[in-house]
Amino acid sequence: MQKEQIRNLIRLALEMRKSAYAPYSHYQVGSALLAKNGKVYTGCNIENASYGAANCAERTVFFQAVSAGERHFTAIAITGGLAGEEPADYAYPCGICRQVMKEFCDGDFRIIVAVTEENYQCYTLAELLPHGFGGASIV
Repeated sequence: MQKEQIRNLIRLALEMRKSAYAPYSHYQVGSALLAKNGKVYTGCNIENASYGAANCAERTVFFQAVSAGERHFTAIAITGGLAGEEPADYAYPCGICRQVMKEFCDGDFRIIVAVTEENYQCYTLAELLPHGFGGASIV
């Protein structure tokens, strides 16, 4: 990926944090997902008083993209931090989100965790979910 593509995804993820609904944890997460066709989708976390009904930013953006017909993805940028503050550390995807990524992405799918447009780390899905369970494991 080109540096400008990465910075654009991070910029969009940072912007999406503002739309997060996090009245309980006050931890706002934004994400930006790049489809292989070049289209970008954005999402944020949405909490619920019944914690199990909450949805992470990563799953929100994947479900939005898949419901729009997308099935092939290149990268996702994720930013997170306390409401009213700039991110202070990297926000890694939880295990459930990594599993959703595994459903739709190859091991070389890029996961960008960012504090700012200049302060970020890139991983592959295979690095963050080694020995992942996917559709090939069933058939």
